[in-house]
Amino acid sequence: MPAGRQGSRVLKTVNLKFDLPPVSEALQRLQRELETARREGGAPVKIVHGYGSSGVGGDIRIAVQKRLREMVEAGELHACIFGEDWSASDEDTWRLLERHPELKKDAHLGRGNRGISIVVLKD
Repeated sequence: MPAGRQGSRVLKTVNLKFDLPPVSEALQRLQRELETARREGGAPVKIVHGYGSSGVGGDIRIAVQKRLREMVEAGELHACIFGEDWSASDEDTWRLLERHPELKKDAHLGRGNRGISIVVLKD
């Protein structure tokens, strides 16, 4: 398994920021990893993009979230839930948890972590 990727049949986790790549490389990785996830069966994907916690940066988060929004609007993804909304009180999250109750065990659920996004691939 390549560096930065962690596997799970339920929630595949991809760390785009592990080696602090330029934004263009992070976006290329995002595309490759989503294509791989589709081929592997389409489980939801947790994207770790960081949020610029050092007080500077956050460019990867901004670019990745923008790209994910575009992909949802274009019909390429079923849904995207940003970390700040990844909570059982969020309607989209709740629908995903009903479909995949095992995701309730995710350590980031309900923590308001702006450094992640959850991607739901098209069926």
